[in-house]
Amino acid sequence: MPEALSQALATPGLVWLALAAFVAGTVRGFAGFGTALVFMPVAALVLPPVWAIITVALMDAFGPMPNLPGALRQADRRDLLRMSLAALLGLPLGLWVLGVVAPEVFRFGVSFLALGMLLCLIAGVRYHGRFGPGLIFGTGGLSGFLGGAAGLPGPPVILLYMASPHPAPVVRASTLTYLFLYNILLLALLGWQGMLNGVPIWLGLMLALPNVAGNVLGGVIFRPGLEKAYRAAAYTVIAGAAVTGLPVWG
Repeated sequence: MPEALSQALATPGLVWLALAAFVAGTVRGFAGFGTALVFMPVAALVLPPVWAIITVALMDAFGPMPNLPGALRQADRRDLLRMSLAALLGLPLGLWVLGVVAPEVFRFGVSFLALGMLLCLIAGVRYHGRFGPGLIFGTGGLSGFLGGAAGLPGPPVILLYMASPHPAPVVRASTLTYLFLYNILLLALLGWQGMLNGVPIWLGLMLALPNVAGNVLGGVIFRPGLEKAYRAAAYTVIAGAAVTGLPVWG
């Protein structure tokens, strides 16, 4: 057995990471987002920041695949391309920040970002201005920065699409597809910078299994008419994960 795999299997809290991966996948399957918002606060408890970023990116690159073909047919592909290009510009700055912050700061940042995103969603924060190219590029750039710095690329994009006139299936499809593309960009950039490490790679591959299962379950139970119930469930899970991830628990 490779040494990196042995270390990955010996990771403290691996069972909890697997449970968080499954729950995160379920939320992602029916909402189109939520993997990092659910998983990162838990991962930040037991993994170094860079390992947590690599693990969630690799896990989430596989997780949405069962739902991706259908999402690609409904997603707003022109805006997705613009946001992905902008995210590629914001990612290096975010990764630089990740490399200089202390683990405790990382944990606080992840939990507070998740809680802040949750409060915005519950409060129904909406953008009422024009959805022009500048806003799309700016959203992608901010998403790339937050993804690199805290492993949470979703909040800017989710808020943008929640404020859009698109129906729930298109919002779900667009966020699901964008976050998949973002993870591919992140992994490519980490590989180019030589930051990929054997242990988090094995963790990401192992946790992809419960995450895929959760995505399948979430996709099966998704019904546009039950959108309010899904959101309430997602909000509860995100809140629990964010509070659990705060460093005040030790």
